[in-house]
Amino acid sequence: MPAGVPRDGVRALALSAAASLARSFGWHDVHERVNRPLMELAEMQPVTAAWWRERRKQPGTFGYLALGDSTAQGIGASVPGRSYVGQLLDRIEARTGRHVKVVNLAVSGATTALCVRDQLPKAEKVLARGPELVTVDIGANDIADWNPVRFHRNMTRILGALPAHTIVGELPCFHLPWNERKVREANRIIRAIAACRGMRVVPLHAATRERGVHGVLTEFAADAFHPNDRGYEVWADAFWPLVEQRIAAVAQPRTGAAGGHGGAPPEPAG
Repeated sequence: MPAGVPRDGVRALALSAAASLARSFGWHDVHERVNRPLMELAEMQPVTAAWWRERRKQPGTFGYLALGDSTAQGIGASVPGRSYVGQLLDRIEARTGRHVKVVNLAVSGATTALCVRDQLPKAEKVLARGPELVTVDIGANDIADWNPVRFHRNMTRILGALPAHTIVGELPCFHLPWNERKVREANRIIRAIAACRGMRVVPLHAATRERGVHGVLTEFAADAFHPNDRGYEVWADAFWPLVEQRIAAVAQPRTGAAGGHGGAPPEPAG
């Protein structure tokens, strides 16, 4: 979905609150009716997964591996290519002039445990080819059943399996006080593990929190949970400075090889 208007955001929040209330009181018919926007988005998962499988077939000289959940897939966007992963690959192609060979292993609804089980084994084959860029943003779905010890264990396994140049996203702002405490703890864990691995972390929580009430009302899809196109643009903006740095780092050896610059002169023989 493109950027919405505040009226749409108010409606989405009201439906979300009504769904929670109906679930609490066991009003199944009411819950099914008001929860329809969420279910419609959930039903998009096979469509987005198929879209990324087709996109994977396109050749490219810049390798990009993405791991994550529904936000990397693009649930809530007008098309899967407007997810933050899709917007990043568009920017990479525009900046470098190279076609991106993207493998997006993200799965809607994935937790850190499911990422370890399902995505890491597939990532091994892709990593063997040495992709220039790796991004991962996972953990938002862990908040519903929060266990910091389990989260730490899973994140350690995930980041431990990825190269040091991997760009790691924080969890976004949930805007609800009872969830924000868990999100802050999760992000402390992510930053600590990433620091031990020498990985850079995207300050996604601050980027989404700063959008404030206007962002809540205009940058989310009809389920009041997933970003819309504009919301994903906020995510892509947060990732982009670190992605730009990675592009520059990858380009340096190519510049040195092609132009004879960027490296130390050879030692004289003898």
